Amino acid sequence: MRFKAACVQFAPKKAEIEDNLSSIARHAQTAVAQGASLVVFPETSTSGYFLEGGVYESSLRPDELAERLAAKIGALSEPLDLVVGFYERADEDLFNSVAYITFEDGQATVRQVYRKFFLPTYGVFDEERFVSRGRELGVVETRFGKVGLLICEDVWHSIMPTLTVLAGATILVVPSASPARGFEGDKPGNLARYEDLLLAISREHSVFCLNSMLCGFEGGKGFVGGSIAVDPMGHFLNRGPLLEEHMMLVDIDTDLVHIARSQSPLLGDLRAAWSDLASLAKDL
Repeated sequence: MRFKAACVQFAPKKAEIEDNLSSIARHAQTAVAQGASLVVFPETSTSGYFLEGGVYESSLRPDELAERLAAKIGALSEPLDLVVGFYERADEDLFNSVAYITFEDGQATVRQVYRKFFLPTYGVFDEERFVSRGRELGVVETRFGKVGLLICEDVWHSIMPTLTVLAGATILVVPSASPARGFEGDKPGNLARYEDLLLAISREHSVFCLNSMLCGFEGGKGFVGGSIAVDPMGHFLNRGPLLEEHMMLVDIDTDLVHIARSQSPLLGDLRAAWSDLASLAKDL
């Protein structure tokens, strides 16, 4: 199957939910007009990332997020699948989440909500003070096949992409909010690391990786931009510019997943050995 995806580098206004939802809707409308069927927004797009004790006031329930976006996006000529990062309010807990929402015939449907599993607590990060950790994989059945959802720090731990691919994902979507740090080369060190990680994930598991990065400044911290798309052969499809807002369009052909997996035994070997690996893990 062939389709066009858009990864939107976005600089939300801190804690200004209504304005940010309006911006997300405008970017989504533009992406659809340019032929995109899947549009990916960064981590915490609805509010900005560094809210700390203000997370609750800027949190949304998934159905509320979908309804408010549907009202702003309005009627579309074609169906749209949208992935958007937000702070989620769920009963008595708060989460750093992404929602996979479909828009068709004037209706918005939340197909999946994934809650960030690994919450960083080093350097400038202190997420676990303000939100709870997720406990489930994010894999959603879509018209494009199974799509895996991961958030930022999750891809720095190789077990999460591995488990998501074993659950059937052929496309990994990775919304991120990564403050620039480490300036030894021609790009921030964290962005260079991201590129290495996503290339390695694609090469090992023969999957597409679509990464959308937050940009802009919050409290003196600059988010890098530089969104990344990688094909199942482990080649860059596209990369966004640094620091600025940008819509990165990517042509996806899901047949490439099957071609790549037929040429590389790595995922097949992993599946064959998985029961033994799971037994080993029980003894750790």
